[in-house]
Amino acid sequence: MTTATAPRLTAKGAATRARIVAAAADLVLARGVGGTSLDDVRAGTLTSKSQLFHYFPGGKTELVMAIATYQFERVLQAQRPYLETLDTWADWDGWRDALLAHYGSQPHWGCPVGTLVSELTGTDPVAAAQVAGHLDSWCGYLRDGLRRMRDSGLLRPDADPDRLGLAVFASVQGGLLLTQATRSIEPLSAALDAALTALHAAALTPPRS
Repeated sequence: MTTATAPRLTAKGAATRARIVAAAADLVLARGVGGTSLDDVRAGTLTSKSQLFHYFPGGKTELVMAIATYQFERVLQAQRPYLETLDTWADWDGWRDALLAHYGSQPHWGCPVGTLVSELTGTDPVAAAQVAGHLDSWCGYLRDGLRRMRDSGLLRPDADPDRLGLAVFASVQGGLLLTQATRSIEPLSAALDAALTALHAAALTPPRS
């Protein structure tokens, strides 16, 4: 995968590029990467071909990478401020509620980042690996929070933050996949509750209800 050098943008240019990314992200969510052409993006964002390639000289691949970053930042923002800490049980409860509120309010079900990875895997493995890096970063917040909980004595000394964090993240992604299939938030709610129950089982002292 080759990527052209991105232009240096003025504040107005950066705002225009951000507007294109946001609108294109909605198109890709509705139609998928394969079902969204650059002509679709041009029509949906009211931009010319030359303007589109000015902001995305690498073409569709560069635009898709920008969409992945945009969606990743949206998901992270929805989990804040809990995501930066996750070192108390109250933080984990708040994080759960924030995730449910975010995904329950979205017009499209499922995880937009995970969906991009799944679609790109069969057509552009290099791009898929880059987008998957966002998922690993997301999981890293969970691992870091659990590591702090173990260090502060809230989790047993033998608790493995990396494995626990991965298990919680797998629950999130599995719940979101079923949420997408059933068009209901209930699978994600059940998955998060089960994940937090597993975390409580690793507590040094079980938290009070």
